[in-house]
Amino acid sequence: MATADRTRSFMKDVKRVIIKVGTAVVTRHDGRLALGRLGALCEQVKELNALGYEVIIVTSGAVGVGKQRLKYRKLVNSSFADLQKPQMELDGKACAAVGQSGLMALYDMLFTQLDVSSSQLLVTDSDFENPNFRERLRETVESLLDLKVVPIFNENDAISTRKAPYEDSSGIFWDNDSLAGLLAIELKADLLVLLSDVDGLYSGPPSEPQSKIIHTYIKEKHHNEITFGDKSRVGRGGMTAKVKAAFVASNSGTPVVITSGFASQSIVRVLQGEKIGTLFHKDASLWEPSKDVSAREMALGARESSRRLQNLSSDERKKILLDVADALEENVDLIRTENEIDVSAAQEAGYEPSLVARLTLKPGKIASLAKSIRTLAYMEDPINQIIKRTEVAEDLVLEKTSCPLGVLLIVFESRPDALVQIASLAIRSGNGLLLKGGKEAMRSNTILHKVITSAIPSNVGEKLIGLVTSRDEIADLLKLDDVIDLVIPRGSNKLVSQIKSSTKIPVLGHADGICHVYIDKSADMNMAKRIVLDAKIDYPAACNAMETLLVHKDLINAPGLDDLLLALKTEGVAIYGGPVAHELLCIPKADSLHHEYSSMACTIEFVDDVQSAIDHIHRYGSAHTDCIVTTDDKVAETFLRQVDSAAVFYNASTRFSDGARFGLGAEVGISTGRIHARGPVGVEGLLTTRWIMRGSGQVVNGDKDIAYTHKNLPLQ
Repeated sequence: MATADRTRSFMKDVKRVIIKVGTAVVTRHDGRLALGRLGALCEQVKELNALGYEVIIVTSGAVGVGKQRLKYRKLVNSSFADLQKPQMELDGKACAAVGQSGLMALYDMLFTQLDVSSSQLLVTDSDFENPNFRERLRETVESLLDLKVVPIFNENDAISTRKAPYEDSSGIFWDNDSLAGLLAIELKADLLVLLSDVDGLYSGPPSEPQSKIIHTYIKEKHHNEITFGDKSRVGRGGMTAKVKAAFVASNSGTPVVITSGFASQSIVRVLQGEKIGTLFHKDASLWEPSKDVSAREMALGARESSRRLQNLSSDERKKILLDVADALEENVDLIRTENEIDVSAAQEAGYEPSLVARLTLKPGKIASLAKSIRTLAYMEDPINQIIKRTEVAEDLVLEKTSCPLGVLLIVFESRPDALVQIASLAIRSGNGLLLKGGKEAMRSNTILHKVITSAIPSNVGEKLIGLVTSRDEIADLLKLDDVIDLVIPRGSNKLVSQIKSSTKIPVLGHADGICHVYIDKSADMNMAKRIVLDAKIDYPAACNAMETLLVHKDLINAPGLDDLLLALKTEGVAIYGGPVAHELLCIPKADSLHHEYSSMACTIEFVDDVQSAIDHIHRYGSAHTDCIVTTDDKVAETFLRQVDSAAVFYNASTRFSDGARFGLGAEVGISTGRIHARGPVGVEGLLTTRWIMRGSGQVVNGDKDIAYTHKNLPLQ
């Protein structure tokens, strides 16, 4: 399942599958049976049987087979004069009666060759009106499946109550597509596969070049956009009937895939989770937006909504945040379920453990996020705060006030909790927001976005926060410098570096989190042990986790250092040495001193003194968070003044470098740059300023008639 598509991750839980084989798949263009395709189908069923799947077949083709046979028989028995007369259309019921035995005989022969047993079940729509029939049917199918027998269903057109089976769509079902949908519900199938003569559902007739395949059907998005072509060349309903059946079954809880019966191993590939065919799923609207809105339109909508948000009172904006916190807690089970699917898929796909760790919403995480949002809600309103007041001239007052930046683009990998923090900060700061998450967190991000935007009132609009899907690649988003005001990347070094080098939009963020702890010679080693263990093992995947331990050379033989290193190893931390430590401690040599492990591993190196530690940090660090452990206040002050990092700590774990722990309520990320915001960025980092002037008719006029005072005034 390593190649499974994100929208098909549920396939790993499928056990009972119904396969509907259309007439166009069963027969060739000349009306004869397509023996090669049927043989390949039976081989796939044998393979699925061996893997433990319960396979049920619904087959069409009896009428087509019977028609071909009757035409031949009529030709043989006709005189030359008879052939000159107008030929009457053959009776469909007679064709069905003749074709059923031949079709089943072929299935039986093919399955027998593969050492698989099959059975025939002929049904009519009137049968399903009887509850006793339906119960007996379920019991029979269960018995057959327990015996590893493949049930093969077909509508018994020979005795159908409909006068014109090809035209009359009344009844409980009206063709084998709708029969397959009905059986999927009745027999509680985990998946329905509708085989067609095309690769899936297209936006228009597949023969037209502008038509594109729809991999996931969303009614709100696709219902009015699809143009159906002709009906099946030989069967009854064609794609229209398949879509109707798929819609009914999927709404009742059975996922459906329409795919090609001509393609090699198509059924097996569907069950392996490959993105082939068209998927119908009751939760599909959670996976993609219901409207195909471009990122530019989303940005413009976010800006308009942000202006409406700014017009609300402080209490009204506060209430939105409180409603968001409540909505998250009310939907915690749904959020956890979607997140668990993402985590499982990431593990099966072989993602790095550090990424899986960041992807996971651990128990209590939603409650913690809701608490942070409430803290943010009760903080002082950051918008429209007067920062400075100046009397420019008599009765001419200038105010410098805080205001939102505008529209933010957040590009983040794996961490769905980042979406919650960033969205809440955007609401508090009055900014519009575009979110571009990684595909590995698609379901988590989608449900979180849905929950959060549902709490935004209509007078602001849910367009305030837009979730950009993969239709818009990151490179395209970064070109929108006219509608996006700030980019905040949260992810790998590669992601952040690429973004910084490929956009005109200001970027706030950090590429690496190479955090150091320096243990000075005067350090309390018990304190040092507590700090180092916390900095490394509390959350190794975090960007504020310790990656390099620097130790004063005088502590090489100190018992406290041996105790600390033993504690790290006991906790499962792999220790690598710099050039000096590698030789002295006989440990594996670190590949680089500029390395972010994001896991249970770290580098240790010895330095001569505090100045050497500072030089090492400047050379190999990332200006994120660095710490000194010492009892010498003078040494500590040297370290605090000279280390040029966004956060510098004295006798405290690097793990404190966090917006919530700083009391910011939440953070959009940690900035290691030297723009307006540095370190953990909360609400203030998402604000800029504007100037408001209040006058009484003053004009410049070459500065002839105005006396400038430029006097500072008290804030009001």
